[in-house]
Amino acid sequence: MLLAKIEQYWTGRAEGYSEVNRHELATGQDQVWFREIRKHLPEGKHLKILDVGTGPGFFAILLAKQGYEVTAVDYTEAMLRQAKENAGALAKQIHFRRMDAQKLEFPDGTFDAVISRNLTWNLEKPEKAYAEWMRVLKEGGQLLNFDANWYHHLFDERMRRKYEEDRERVEALRLEDHYTCTDIDAMEEIARQVPMSRTMRPAWDLRVLRTCTGGQVQADERVWERVWDSTERANYASTPMFLVRAVKCGAAGARMAVSA
Repeated sequence: MLLAKIEQYWTGRAEGYSEVNRHELATGQDQVWFREIRKHLPEGKHLKILDVGTGPGFFAILLAKQGYEVTAVDYTEAMLRQAKENAGALAKQIHFRRMDAQKLEFPDGTFDAVISRNLTWNLEKPEKAYAEWMRVLKEGGQLLNFDANWYHHLFDERMRRKYEEDRERVEALRLEDHYTCTDIDAMEEIARQVPMSRTMRPAWDLRVLRTCTGGQVQADERVWERVWDSTERANYASTPMFLVRAVKCGAAGARMAVSA
């Protein structure tokens, strides 16, 4: 079962990924990210926000610091343990739950915003995930999904050459290589099986989400310029991060859930 393999991989990555998040929190990258996120959130401090695929808790922590009511879900127990540890005293203010991003256990219209980073590409059924995320949003709620064309180089020769240039650049700059310091063989095996590795985005995301929002969808393909530090830019130049933003209008979420 692919989902079990994905969970096993991220269980092994939990501690190392947590170190990345702790670095972001310690160096002020959380404030860089919050300035970007805040531009898109509905007005008001008393917002209910769902962080899907929280991993070691980066988004959940930075949003809880700002006083929002945060629920953070992840399928991997090891990630949730790391997230609670990283949150420290804030863990009491964050609702952590183990849950499949493709099958959320919340009623319709629960949240004012849904946010995610680097998750969609790693899912077996990303269309179903989007349906669920829109379903649990309130009318007028915002979906903010930050992602990239991770591992598209496995299916595109031009992207493969650019990926190799990234590896050479990182080596020349004597930086940590964010790809080769992981179990790259295991991750590439998974990446070959999930659908998003073959799909150029965010065009795909826009097509899927427009079917349910009546066009209330936008993509920002330059968001990486505002949120990545110099090490990330060196590592991921060939796969720039984008933001897909969708607004839930009327019964959009319900229509999408039915069609999915």
